[in-house]
Amino acid sequence: MAHTAPTPPRQNLPKMRSWLFAPGDSEKKMGKAIASPADIALLDLEDSVSPENKPAARAMVAEQIAASDNAARLWVRINPISTADCIADLAAIIPARPGGVFLPKAEGAADITQLHHYLTALEAANGIPQGRTLVAALVTETAAAMFRTGDYAGDYPGKTRLVAMSWGAEDLSSALGAREQRGPDGEYSHTYEMARSLCLIGASAAGVAPIETVQPEFRDLEALERRAKSVRAQGFRGMLAIHPAQVDPINAAFTPSAEELAHARAVVQAFADHPGAGVVALDGAMLDRPHLALAQRLLAEAVAK
Repeated sequence: MAHTAPTPPRQNLPKMRSWLFAPGDSEKKMGKAIASPADIALLDLEDSVSPENKPAARAMVAEQIAASDNAARLWVRINPISTADCIADLAAIIPARPGGVFLPKAEGAADITQLHHYLTALEAANGIPQGRTLVAALVTETAAAMFRTGDYAGDYPGKTRLVAMSWGAEDLSSALGAREQRGPDGEYSHTYEMARSLCLIGASAAGVAPIETVQPEFRDLEALERRAKSVRAQGFRGMLAIHPAQVDPINAAFTPSAEELAHARAVVQAFADHPGAGVVALDGAMLDRPHLALAQRLLAEAVAK
């Protein structure tokens, strides 16, 4: 049986180590997120804004983006594609030219295509280059979404906009009627670990960045650091944050260390010294071509950052 290789990661993308949420109806919190060292300030029009505050929040978010001298790192979490609020969100914010939109409760590639059509029309109406507005998607927030995480790897209108996929436990647990997400040890139970894995695998197949979900216990920075390092080792490329104090530990965890870079260079050099070799020896270990691919990817990402 033939195997399809994963789509290679796109180049020339923004840094995506840390994504800091801020409620779209709070100028103070949005200001803190924008002033933070987060790679992406994620201005929220969905869960953190009550229905009655959404119209005012849209105007506030648009003002923040329009006033920024680096709007490319200002993204907006809009409302789900199935809601009327989604259209109202996009109509309000796209003229201000955010770097991208974060789509919650995505249920497959069809949702990305629908969002792409909305963005294409609004970009055209506002003199914005076609395809400039990037997209990230939360892909495990409903039961149906869990079955569609592989869809994003297909060929569909709007795929080139999609640059990241993330997952979430809170909305999924609500959809399932679950009263708890974690066991006595504080670790996610099987259903949510499966959601994390499906996001990671789906993002890898689609050639986009897998982004770890939030850690609600924002004061426990040591636990955050441990988790960020762990998920990076699993293949995640960044993490969502809900408090400015979480940003520095996340950025540090997702930045390759000097030791990692030195080892990656040594791996690349070892294969360069033995052209055509499928296996080489380095520091008492036998390395094959997948090790070379990992080393090359690490070095490429380090240059991008």
